[in-house]
Amino acid sequence: MNQTIPSLLRAAARRYGDKAALISDRNERTSFAKIDAEADRVARALLADGVHLGDRLAIWAPNMWEWVAAAVGLQRVGGTLVPLNARYRGVEVADIVRRAGVTHLIMAGKVGSAYFPDLLRDEDTPSLRRRIVFDIDSAKANGRDIAWGRFLQRGEDVSDAALGERETMVTPDTISDIMFTSGTTGRPKGAVFDHRTAIRGAENMIGYPSISEQDVFCPMGPFAHLGGYKTGWLVGLLAGATVCWGDTRDGKATLDLISSRRITIMPAPPVTWQDLLDSPNRADWDVSCLRFVATGGTVVPPHIVRRLRAELNVQQVGTGYGMTETTGITNYSRPEDSPEQVALTVGRPAPDSEVRIVDAEGRVLPADGTGEIVVRNDRLLIKYLDDPVATRAALEPDGWLHTGDVGCMDEEGYLRITDRLKDMYISNGFNVYPAELERLLMTMPGVKDCAVIGIPDARRGEAGHLFLVRGAGSTTTEAEAIGWCKQTFANYKVPELVTFVDELPRNALGKVLKNQLRNLQDKHA
Repeated sequence: MNQTIPSLLRAAARRYGDKAALISDRNERTSFAKIDAEADRVARALLADGVHLGDRLAIWAPNMWEWVAAAVGLQRVGGTLVPLNARYRGVEVADIVRRAGVTHLIMAGKVGSAYFPDLLRDEDTPSLRRRIVFDIDSAKANGRDIAWGRFLQRGEDVSDAALGERETMVTPDTISDIMFTSGTTGRPKGAVFDHRTAIRGAENMIGYPSISEQDVFCPMGPFAHLGGYKTGWLVGLLAGATVCWGDTRDGKATLDLISSRRITIMPAPPVTWQDLLDSPNRADWDVSCLRFVATGGTVVPPHIVRRLRAELNVQQVGTGYGMTETTGITNYSRPEDSPEQVALTVGRPAPDSEVRIVDAEGRVLPADGTGEIVVRNDRLLIKYLDDPVATRAALEPDGWLHTGDVGCMDEEGYLRITDRLKDMYISNGFNVYPAELERLLMTMPGVKDCAVIGIPDARRGEAGHLFLVRGAGSTTTEAEAIGWCKQTFANYKVPELVTFVDELPRNALGKVLKNQLRNLQDKHA
């Protein structure tokens, strides 16, 4: 394979031209050709602004067609994409910008009640040379801020030859992106990928549902997330499928989205399908276009699988398993799988993925043995950015990746995830790492100690339960604690519950005994 992400867009623009590549939440349609042309404008402007091979450029914005054009444009000049979730607060963005040495930040202006540049007002970002704002407020702009349209004008004098010369320097081995995840230490870790591994992730996604140019694909998650990027819009470039996104806040909104866009393939959290199935007057919407739905990497009740098959007549209902460090560990469930196999497992290993269950010493366990899940395939991260210790802990010399998840595999090869070594939980489809939250919560006024655990939540899948030890003289209330979290964290990270305790249970080494916290939570549930 001698492809890069920019070359995929070039090929898609030639082949599909004016066909819709993206459909926005407002039903705006943008063609493959238009995205490719805009990516060229982005690339020229970045060349004019002095971007070098290997510079790291971040995008912090909600889904929009310009997001994809900006991503491919910066990769076209050999830049490394650092995607930032639009739900991040300023402190979270600034931390990643500093650690990655980001030189250019492309960001939204006003989103809801927030003006993104304002969220960085008090943050130190020494590497940042340029802030490019899609919808700029000129009255608030500082010397580093420039409006998107004005920035693109900077590239008007860059020749085709100059762009072409730079583009030829981008190869499958060029670093394409750094996807930030988090670890048990609480510091975000940057998983580094090249174009070859990024594209292999998208190719794996295409294979099992057989995504083609006939499909309208609604991926899970924002473009800054694995589900919206490598198993999202990148899939669209490869397959020629139209990628769309929209509102799934309740059953009616999801029905409107599917019927108006004629969506054929849609992964979504179980709560989305539950709301859709229970929506009044569901028969008023035509959702016969749906041929494949997935439940998004978390446990789903078997009766939901049965209802999706019976009531929506969907050809295939599946679950799968992947992670930021590698896409497609397992394939989506097969049409002949039982509702229990779909609901209670994450399918079987993808044909090009080796999966083992190992004990603490790394010994392979027999069928139904419970241990850590390790995987080997051709789309693993290359390393963690500037973190050789974490890289050595995760990647074995012979190519096996330690997932940190605990599970077992039955004799038929179906994988079941039973626990998480990392304490990570999934809220609204996003990974949440308690250690990351705890590190920042310790900076909240009035807090002496804290711990966060994940608890079952009917709508979010899982939610956070915060245990707080107040400092001397502190009168912090639950409402004040949650309010502080809302100002500091992305909304999916904000705990649902707060319990005040006199002290946290710890072992002799000082580690919080979270099993005891779970027992305490169960008593109060």
